[in-house]
Amino acid sequence: MHVLLLASAFNSLTQRVHAELRDHGHSVAVELALPDRPLADAVRRHAPDLVLAPMLRTAIPEEVWSAHPCLVVHPGPVGDRGPSSLDWAVQEGRTRWGVTVLQAEAVMDAGPVWATAECEVPPVGKSDLYRGEIADAALEAVLLAVERFASGTYAPRPQHSGLARPALRQEGRRIDWATDTTERILRVLRAADSRPGVRDDLLGGDWYLHGGHPEDRLRGRPGELLATRTGAVCRATADGAVWIPELRARHAPGQPPAPRLPAVLALGDRLPPLPDHPAPLHGDPRRRTWSDIGYREEGPVGFLSFSFPAGAMDTDRCRRLLAAYRTALSRPTSVLVLGGGRDFFSNGIHLGVIEAAADPAEESWANISAMDDLVEAVLTTTDRLVVAALGGNAAAGGAMLALAADEVWCRSGAVLNPHYRLMGLYGSEYWTYTLPARVGEAAAARLTQDALPLSADAALALGLSDRTVACPPEDFAGETARLAVRLAALPATSARIAAKKARREQDEARRPLASYREAELDRMRRTFDDPRAPYHALRRAFVRKEPARGTPPHLIRRAAPAPAGVTGPAVQDSASPAYPC
Repeated sequence: MHVLLLASAFNSLTQRVHAELRDHGHSVAVELALPDRPLADAVRRHAPDLVLAPMLRTAIPEEVWSAHPCLVVHPGPVGDRGPSSLDWAVQEGRTRWGVTVLQAEAVMDAGPVWATAECEVPPVGKSDLYRGEIADAALEAVLLAVERFASGTYAPRPQHSGLARPALRQEGRRIDWATDTTERILRVLRAADSRPGVRDDLLGGDWYLHGGHPEDRLRGRPGELLATRTGAVCRATADGAVWIPELRARHAPGQPPAPRLPAVLALGDRLPPLPDHPAPLHGDPRRRTWSDIGYREEGPVGFLSFSFPAGAMDTDRCRRLLAAYRTALSRPTSVLVLGGGRDFFSNGIHLGVIEAAADPAEESWANISAMDDLVEAVLTTTDRLVVAALGGNAAAGGAMLALAADEVWCRSGAVLNPHYRLMGLYGSEYWTYTLPARVGEAAAARLTQDALPLSADAALALGLSDRTVACPPEDFAGETARLAVRLAALPATSARIAAKKARREQDEARRPLASYREAELDRMRRTFDDPRAPYHALRRAFVRKEPARGTPPHLIRRAAPAPAGVTGPAVQDSASPAYPC
């Protein structure tokens, strides 16, 4: 069929639906639901067999749902209604939730049900949950609903009752630092971690708090700031303390929204002198504290994990991860796993920190140079195998960081965007070396120009990855560990390491890595230094969440079904019959 996706933004779930519908043989196009844009005319031009709304903040107009079959993805179980479904579930501490695909009608979320799926709700942030378990359940329900619709024989089940929950606004998210427990504060922070954040007073300023992690040792007067760690601040609660990684300044009416920034950077001169409590690289598993980088070993395998908000890697994060990587290389292991977390692998440079810098051009240069240093270190590791383990999405320089490894393992729900052009950049991170080597020159050109998302299965079929791991988000680290230990034990691994070293020497003799870096960075530097370059306006619009002026042309065009064979990957490990997330 030809499926039209209606969405308020081309967000992570919409991208995944786009990619997986193509994997299943459908052609797909996107139309953004934007203010003052007549949606009915746009839908009519697409002439879709089915309209599907994976993420829509507004109601589908009657002139659309009365003329076309329209299915809506609601992030709640059957009967749940309202715009803050997932926020309420996380803040109330639900342990199970669901996703419903229903038919659009006059009353929002009340139409007949085409499919539904349930999922676990682990104690993670709303955005992590949305990209993980909720996305898994959503795709399970979407694919079933599309199959039922295509059959022409299925009659959707009417909803006879439902609970319409109001929007969860800031008054419902308020934190009372004097009396609220750590557990309650964490639920509130997690329910608003990406947006809208939790509005709060801090050091005389009006802020939105983003993200929250428990701390088991530091204590102080409730509400007091106790310490810093890698850009985050630790704040005392009534019975403990929490780490808050990011803050966003509240903007005045009529002013553009401020970017989310590492808390220490956002507070700037307001922040009083506080002790810095760095987390040891080799963390104690018995402790309940937070660190964004960690290292552990299991026999001959090292695991260097990292998790940065929104997958954004500013200059400091790149440098700290590079230092940790070099420490990991000093250990006597034969396999090193990079990543392995449940959410974002990496999205490359930190556009928010760049936008907030006194000189965005210079910060762009520092950030991309630090990313290149990290990628170069991975590319020049010749004494062991390096595995990039993508439990979540990767894009732009983050996707190229993964390609620097010897093997790329993706959880079945990961979405890859191996391109830069939508941010007006040529790209760096040695992509002109690694991407063609993986998929060939023609496919590399197509991927970077089409700028469309790829599912884990499509990436595997193209040769962009080496393994798809079908498991829930919570199981990915364990599955990665099992596979890595098995890889290290294979008799052929030592021979592969020797062959890898010889191949790197041959490649270097043919064309030095430094020449790829120089050529890429020459084009990037010219873009950074040109105030008229589209990159600066695109970056600003992205950071400030400026609404799109129209649907980008590359999304309006029909994206053809994925090549044959994508839905039957050559290598797949399944820990459980998980929904591909």
